Amino acid sequence: MRSYKTEGIVIKRRNFGESDRILTLLTNSYGKIQAKAPGVRKITSRRSSHTELLNLTFLTLYKSPRSSLPIVIEAKASEEFLSIKNSLKKIGYAYYICELIDILCAQSQENRRVFFLARDTLFQLSNNIGNTSAIEYFEDELLVTLGFLPRTHKLIDKRNFIESIVEKKLRTRRLLPLFLDNR
Repeated sequence: MRSYKTEGIVIKRRNFGESDRILTLLTNSYGKIQAKAPGVRKITSRRSSHTELLNLTFLTLYKSPRSSLPIVIEAKASEEFLSIKNSLKKIGYAYYICELIDILCAQSQENRRVFFLARDTLFQLSNNIGNTSAIEYFEDELLVTLGFLPRTHKLIDKRNFIESIVEKKLRTRRLLPLFLDNR
């Protein structure tokens, strides 16, 4: 299986070389993976807009025997979540979701429930459906799904619990009080 197709959410990206990017994707079939997107930083790239942060994208990846990372050979965004990207408050929530996924999910372990949870939460944010309650539900479900909490246990301070799991401070923690309504 050299090339394969999957649907994924771009949760992180970093520049690599002059014109490439390393994308961290939460996929429905392969879990959280990293992929190299060659040439997407060029002005003439057709894939650059499809590989932007928070996009829900259909991807074709090629696994080269010479490279440890799969290579993005085709990308088509199915949802860009423009209403999230146009709102400072919503983008704060979305970055928090991406950070939680990035630090709590293991690399290359399929977890469809986490993918659909993240996708549905982004759709709720995009459609203004209970932003704060959607984030709280996402935190609870992510911790339960990944096995960090039993379903019956409720935490008062989830963020301190998450920081104790990963043993470092959350980057988006400083921003959340600016966005959360009832905390």
